[in-house]
Amino acid sequence: MGTLEDGLKTMVKTFRRECRRVSQSERTTIHGADGMLMVLQLAMAEVSKQQSGEFKVALSDVLMAWKHLLLNKLHLPPHNFGCLENYDLILEAYESFLKRSNTVDLVDILSAYKQLRGDSDPEEPVSPTQLFEFLSGDVEVSELPDSSVPSTPSSKHRPCSSQVKMAVRRVYCSYLDLLVNSKNDLALALTLDVPSRTLGRAAFTDVKRAACIKNTSLFLAVTSFVRAIQLGGKGYAPAESDPLRKHLKGLSDFVQFLDNLEEILGEIPDPSACGARLVAAVRAVLVKGRSSGDMVYAAAEDTAKDLRERICQLHQAQRQTADGDGTGISPARPKAYAINHATAYGGRETVKVLMALLDEEALAPPCRNKADLLSEDQPVLSGDEGTCVLALFRSPEASTGCSPEPLRSRVQSREDLLKPKIQRDVRGRAIRSQFACTYKDEEPPLVRLLDFPSTSQVPTCVHPAPKCGAPREEDEDLQTDGASQVTEPAAERPIKESSAQRQGAALGPKSRNTNRRREADKQRIQGKGGKRKQVDSSDQHELENQPPQKKAPAPVSAENAGRKVSKAPSKRKLITGQGKLTSFFRV
Repeated sequence: MGTLEDGLKTMVKTFRRECRRVSQSERTTIHGADGMLMVLQLAMAEVSKQQSGEFKVALSDVLMAWKHLLLNKLHLPPHNFGCLENYDLILEAYESFLKRSNTVDLVDILSAYKQLRGDSDPEEPVSPTQLFEFLSGDVEVSELPDSSVPSTPSSKHRPCSSQVKMAVRRVYCSYLDLLVNSKNDLALALTLDVPSRTLGRAAFTDVKRAACIKNTSLFLAVTSFVRAIQLGGKGYAPAESDPLRKHLKGLSDFVQFLDNLEEILGEIPDPSACGARLVAAVRAVLVKGRSSGDMVYAAAEDTAKDLRERICQLHQAQRQTADGDGTGISPARPKAYAINHATAYGGRETVKVLMALLDEEALAPPCRNKADLLSEDQPVLSGDEGTCVLALFRSPEASTGCSPEPLRSRVQSREDLLKPKIQRDVRGRAIRSQFACTYKDEEPPLVRLLDFPSTSQVPTCVHPAPKCGAPREEDEDLQTDGASQVTEPAAERPIKESSAQRQGAALGPKSRNTNRRREADKQRIQGKGGKRKQVDSSDQHELENQPPQKKAPAPVSAENAGRKVSKAPSKRKLITGQGKLTSFFRV
């Protein structure tokens, strides 16, 4: 196995030295066996969605397609199983995902080595058969339960320690991968909600749709949205209807944390110290709020210690190689007259160390139990459920446009939900407290609200109810004026008269003095201008339904002028009791 490891390292080292010849980016990252299997699962689910409309795939189909993919890309003779259905579409989706994420797999590294190797490099460090055996590994789909731990139907299965360590180490490497290659969508999916930022499946779906619309990577879609909110201003800020606004806080926290990692990467020149600070920052957010006895806490501590030691070893190895014959990684250096020459060197050595660390992780042996890697039952690192890549990339079901129930039923259910709930006793009566008098009565039913007479029954002129006693002059005048009244039905007239008489009889004794005062005042006013009031009332009834007209000013005669002059001093006369009040207030 030592010869195979050396051959794999030689193959990756040659690719890093000459990657500019076959790749447009120096920060292209490599997917190992586990990463390749996860990308293949996503590609098969995408093809299944196109064919049958469901974004899912069976684990047995993924394992069969995995061997078929390796044999086909390594140009090895196929085994006894037949041709895989929709293999061309699956391979196209797989290659498209790798290209979009700026990543390559180990089979591509072996294919590129034949073009990039030099005269001093071996002709074939790893044979295709050896690479196939390394990537396929020992396949075990079913996991046998531990007989030493008794299981009960009510107890929830807790993931094993090895599965938690593998998931935690994957999160560490994904954060470091985003610092090197921000286009890696798989790394963003594994770190977006770890630790918990309330960015679950719905938030990831909105981010994926925004990236698809703008034709960018997931990380660029997130950062561009947050930057537009922070720095865009009123004219460049996203619209209020943007779906990502619902997840603004969580996305801002994610971008802020990555900005902190970028700041550490650019400020600390020593790769060993910088790598240790980066690992410590990731460890701090993973163990926050956890006890020392938690499995995630223990796995985060062990992984952080291991990564710090490995970064220091890689830095020492690169320093020794630099003192000898060069590192062989990215020989170009920024020019001295560049505008940003002061910051161009920041983090460059640390990035090379991180890339070497990620290459070693890609060359790690594959996971033996594929169910731990591909199943949706992942260990819970944050929130209420584990981070399953297949569940994240599965979009929620779109609305078909048809409502499950009619509109009237939905409105009625909504009204019932908004109505206050009243407690009732055994007999069905409402239970109210001693402060029931302060409660707002329930709204009357709709039948009572709609119980009103028709327009033919409503009188156009409504007069006050007749009072007990002698009729006044106004009542006689109104009764004689039959042109302005509307005859009421004979059936309703005795009902209204009887109700008015009852109302007057009830209010008569209580307001006798008030009625006498009102009658006295009206008689006094009638004595002065009773005839004028009668004429005005008759004119008002005649012109009630006619538009108002302007009256020409009548000529003033000498008699009227003398009458007005004679009436002027009468306005200065004091009314009864005014003199006493005036003398009282003067004192």
